[in-house]
Amino acid sequence: MATIRDLLHDDCIIVDIGATSKPGVLREFARLLKTTGRIVDEEELVRVLLERETLGSTGIGDGVAIPHARSRAIPEMLVAFGRSSQGVEYQALDGKPVFLFFLLVTPDAMPGDHLKTLARISRILKNPALRSGLISAEDKRDMQRLIFEEDAKYPQPQPAARK
Repeated sequence: MATIRDLLHDDCIIVDIGATSKPGVLREFARLLKTTGRIVDEEELVRVLLERETLGSTGIGDGVAIPHARSRAIPEMLVAFGRSSQGVEYQALDGKPVFLFFLLVTPDAMPGDHLKTLARISRILKNPALRSGLISAEDKRDMQRLIFEEDAKYPQPQPAARK
């Protein structure tokens, strides 16, 4: 399994999300991943992300959402991060606006890695100091540094032993 450092590239960070709705945020991430050449089918990514949202909001509270999905159309595990300065009504569990978004998409064939990475992202975002730092970060380099520093506080994932 890869680390967040391995997965979060600086061209996959949105310093200020312009969208003001949940579908808009998901479309903005899909457009970014298409523009960077990481996906081919922008509409398919939006579709699977919105479909996942019908199971329950990925807005976990404390101003954070972790939209995630698995799809055959995704070539490899992809991570993106974005911040909204105005906040987005995202139907978060606590009913408050979301300011920080961590997107995770993986191929269908990687359910274990998907869950492990999702848990890792969730763990680092529980730190209120990280959330506060990300809200006030000046640029994507600062955002990436803060995320990597927080992630480094936890044991790095080890590959599964082969039998």
